[in-house]
Amino acid sequence: MKKNLKNNHQNRLQGVISISSKGTGYVAVGDKKDDQDPEIDAKHLNTALHGDLVEIILHPKSKGRQTAEVSKIISRAKTRFAGVLEQEGHMIFLKPDDTKMYTDILIPENMLHDAKAGQKVFVEMVSWLDPRKAPEGKVTKVLGQPGDNDAEMHAIAIEKGFDSQLPKKVHEEAEKIKASGIQEIDYVGRRDFRKTLTFTIDPSDAKDFDDAISFKELPLLNKERAGGEVNYEIGIHIADVSHYVKVGSALDIEARERGTSVYLVDRTIPMLPEILSNDLCSLVPNKDRLTMSAVFVIDKNAKVKSEWYGRTVIHSQKRFTYEEAEISINKSGTPLHKELSILNNLAKLLTKERFAQGAISLDQEEVKFVLDKNGVPIKVVSKERGDSNRLIEEFMLLANKKVAEVLSPKKVKGSEKKDESVSIYRVHDLPSKEKMADLAFFLRSLGHKITLQDGIIPSSEINHLLKKLEGKSANETIRNTVSRAVVRSMAKAIYSTLNIGHYGLAFPYYTHFTSPIRRYPDIMIHRLLSGYLAKKKVGKDRLLEYEKIARISSEQEKRASDAERASIKYKQVEYMSKRLGESFEGVISGITEWGIYVEEIETKCEGLVRVRDLSDDFYVFNEKKLELMGQKKKKRYRLGDRVKIKVKGVDLERKTIDYILI
Repeated sequence: MKKNLKNNHQNRLQGVISISSKGTGYVAVGDKKDDQDPEIDAKHLNTALHGDLVEIILHPKSKGRQTAEVSKIISRAKTRFAGVLEQEGHMIFLKPDDTKMYTDILIPENMLHDAKAGQKVFVEMVSWLDPRKAPEGKVTKVLGQPGDNDAEMHAIAIEKGFDSQLPKKVHEEAEKIKASGIQEIDYVGRRDFRKTLTFTIDPSDAKDFDDAISFKELPLLNKERAGGEVNYEIGIHIADVSHYVKVGSALDIEARERGTSVYLVDRTIPMLPEILSNDLCSLVPNKDRLTMSAVFVIDKNAKVKSEWYGRTVIHSQKRFTYEEAEISINKSGTPLHKELSILNNLAKLLTKERFAQGAISLDQEEVKFVLDKNGVPIKVVSKERGDSNRLIEEFMLLANKKVAEVLSPKKVKGSEKKDESVSIYRVHDLPSKEKMADLAFFLRSLGHKITLQDGIIPSSEINHLLKKLEGKSANETIRNTVSRAVVRSMAKAIYSTLNIGHYGLAFPYYTHFTSPIRRYPDIMIHRLLSGYLAKKKVGKDRLLEYEKIARISSEQEKRASDAERASIKYKQVEYMSKRLGESFEGVISGITEWGIYVEEIETKCEGLVRVRDLSDDFYVFNEKKLELMGQKKKKRYRLGDRVKIKVKGVDLERKTIDYILI
C-alpha cells in the first residue's frame, strides 16, 4: 500500500524510504498501479536509512525512471544496531548485522565503554550530518563473542527492540505481588470451578500456561431425555493477568511497550517477569489460580445454547502435553479419554462450521531445531499438529469470537444507532485484487484451475486445492509451496479499534482474549470485559488511547515475528555450515533473475542457487511465467519443482546459504 506521502510543493515530497540490499532507495508516490516510485541512488541518499521518514526533491523528468534526492531526514526509523566491532588502523567501526544498514558506524575511543574490537556489541548512532563521512555511535551493551549462541540470540532480540532484561522496578513490583500470593479476598465475587474437572494442554517445553479447559456433562432434563439431547458445560479459563497488572503500574507500562513475548529458537523473552508468567499467573496443575472465563453450554452438535463471562477460580487437575492428549483422544483407558474424545468431536464440528462460513486453511508445516548444551543445532524435527492441537485452537477461537461479540457496540433500544463503546479487535482485511490476480496466475502456472469472483479467489477453492494436495508425499512439498503463496497473498492481521471482521477466519467479530501472559491486547480485552460486566463501558473519549495501543501492539507483533524468523534463519545457516559439500533434496520456493531459491525438504533451510552457477546453459528469467528457462536446451525451473542440491557455502553474518544443483 502506498501511503505516508505528503506533497509540499510540485517537486518536493515526503514519504518513508525503502532501501534495497544494493543501497538504492525508493519512496512510494501516488496510488496508481503504473506509477513507479522515484529512485534514489547511493550518492543522493544524504544519510537516509531504511524506514526513515524523509523529504525528497524530484529531479527533472527525463526518459526512464523518475529519480530524486533526499533533502531532509524528518524522523529516523532506527538508530540502534547490533554488530561486530572491527579495527582499521587506530579507528574502530561497527559492522552492522542489519543488511539494510549500508554503512559502518565509527565508534570514538571515549564511546567504546570498555568494548574491544572483535566483540559483538549493541550501538546507538548519535550523529550523522555529513554523508561523506561515517556516522558516529556509542556502545550501549557488550553482547559477547560473534558465533556464541547467547550473543547471537541476544543481538537478534535487542535489535528488534526486545531486551531480555526487564527494568529493576518491574521486577520489584512482580516480586511484591508474588510474595502476597492469592489472598482470601481475591476469591470474593469469583465463580468457583475448583471442583469441576479442569486441565491444560500445551507444548512439552511450555512454562507459561495461559489457558485451561473445564468439562462437565450436564444432567438431562425430562424433555431432553425424550429428544436424546446431551449438553456439556465447557469453560475456557484464561489467566487473570489484569488482576495483578494494574493500569499505570511499572509492570503495565513495560508490558504495553513490549506488546508481546518473543519466542526465539532457544529461549523465550517474556513480556512479564517469569515469577508471574511462569508461576503466579500460569495455570499450573494442583494449585488454585485466578482466571477470567468464558463458559458455554454446548449441545452434541456444537451449538452454543448459553454463555457466561466473568472472574473465576480454578484448580487444574491435569497438565497434558499435546502428545499425551493425542494418545488420550485416540486410546481408551488413558487419562480423560472420554472427555477428550467428546471435546475433540465438538471441535471438529466447530471447524466444519467455520470452513462452511468461508474460513481459509492456512496450516503450514513447521520444524523445530534440537540444540546441544551450547545452543548448536544437531538435528531438525517436524512439529506435529494433531487433533489435540486443533482441539485447543478451536475452543480458543470460540472464546475469542464470542468475547468480541459481547464487547462490540450494540443497537440502542428504539433506535437504529449503536452505542459508542470502544474495543480492540483482531482484524484481517480482504486481500488486494492485485495480489489475488498474482496468486491466481501462479496457481494456474502449476496446472490448477482457478476462478476469480470480484477479483478474489473463493476460499472454498483454496481449501479444496490444499485438501487435494494433502497426504501424498509427492504433493506435500507443492502443498507447502502453495500454502506459503496463499499466506503471502493475504493482508496481515492487526489490532484495531475499527472492526472490519476477520477474513481468514470468516468471523464478523474477533479479538484476542486467550493469551494475556504473552500478549498485551489480551490484557486490555480482560479489562474491557470486566468493565462491561460491571456496566462500565469505555466511551469515545478513550478512542485515541486505544488506537495507539492497537497500533503499538501490531508493530511489536511484527518485530517479534521478525526476531523469531531471524533466529530460525541463523540456526538454519549454522546447521548447514557443518554440512558443506553434502547433498540434499529440495523444492524450488522462489525464482528471480539472479537465481533460484531452494528449500531443503527436511530442515526447511532455504538457500540460493545463483544463475552464474547454472553452468549447463544460459538461463533467462520469465517474470510472467515465474520460471527460468535455458536458451539452448529449453530446460525450465519452476516454483514447486523438486531438485537435488549440494551445500556450496554459508555466510553466518549475512545469514545466507548458497546451494548448487546436482
